[in-house]
Amino acid sequence: MSASLTGLRATIEASPRPLAMPIGAYAGLVLTGGRVRDVVSSPSAQAASVLALGERLGTPFLLTAMDLSAEAEAFGASVRLSDGEMPAVIGRLVTRDAEVAGLSGPVPGDARTRVHLDAAAMLVAAAHGRPVLGGMIGPFSLAARLFGVAEALEATLAEPETIMSLLERVTPFLVDYALEFKRIGAAGVIVAEPAAGLLSPRGLARFSTPFLRRIVEAAQDECFAIVLHNCGAKIVHLDRILESGADICHFGAPMDLPAALARAAGRAVICGNVDPTFIHSGPPAAVHAEASRLLAAAAGNRSFVLSSGCDLPPGTPIENVEALCAAAADWTAAELDPVAEPGA
Repeated sequence: MSASLTGLRATIEASPRPLAMPIGAYAGLVLTGGRVRDVVSSPSAQAASVLALGERLGTPFLLTAMDLSAEAEAFGASVRLSDGEMPAVIGRLVTRDAEVAGLSGPVPGDARTRVHLDAAAMLVAAAHGRPVLGGMIGPFSLAARLFGVAEALEATLAEPETIMSLLERVTPFLVDYALEFKRIGAAGVIVAEPAAGLLSPRGLARFSTPFLRRIVEAAQDECFAIVLHNCGAKIVHLDRILESGADICHFGAPMDLPAALARAAGRAVICGNVDPTFIHSGPPAAVHAEASRLLAAAAGNRSFVLSSGCDLPPGTPIENVEALCAAAADWTAAELDPVAEPGA
């Protein structure tokens, strides 16, 4: 079944077996010998890491790197790159209303957003029918990186107009960025909104959901899916998150996955949520067991994708990532043959 004709959500729900989707561009570096700096600075290095991981694991999707600094850098923020750690925004770009009002808006392709767009284009060219998902930051999380995460959270209570003004500044760029991934031929984009998981449900409904909905309404259709990632969200946030209209929601360890699957039935595909630090630590048998536990909780639910709860850190042993994916394959075997034991 072609993702380009039916949409990513329909493809997932029509699959006769559980699907696995580890978020792991950096984990692929153990196969290529590259550096984190290379993945976020060179489209070819990023594509090589993703393709190496996809070939080793046989994953049904190809995902560009999760880099929550590229968009902030495009707006003018300072970013620290290193060989072994994720990029990090340094300091605060804006601190008050006047600076927000004077913030100039970039266009997709400015600064290192070009790296991720070009990597996505390379993956589309090499995908051989597999859906490619781009990666980008969400509105509140971008605002928090420009204003300071702790400061932005405080400002939602003390000076909400400033944060609303900043969200109005950054969201049009994010809409255009999602549309550029769509133009390139990606099947969807993972919109990472982790900072919104630090808000109350009421705060999330005010400072995240309406702006995410603009991205969804502009870009999502039968050929292009919005995958909303929030690794800090809990079940109390779920209803507000679903109001974004995203076809697919991806959650981290704090989310009660069985409860989320029940509540989201018919509204969205749910992905997650094996803790990436647990996958990194292993051993493979423990990762397989935890993934199998999740699959058992979701047994019979076609609207579930097994995944890491967030991006796998650099240096994650490839055997541990293989164990996550093997759990999905083994669960299929157990369903087809009730006598079979997962992992047998």
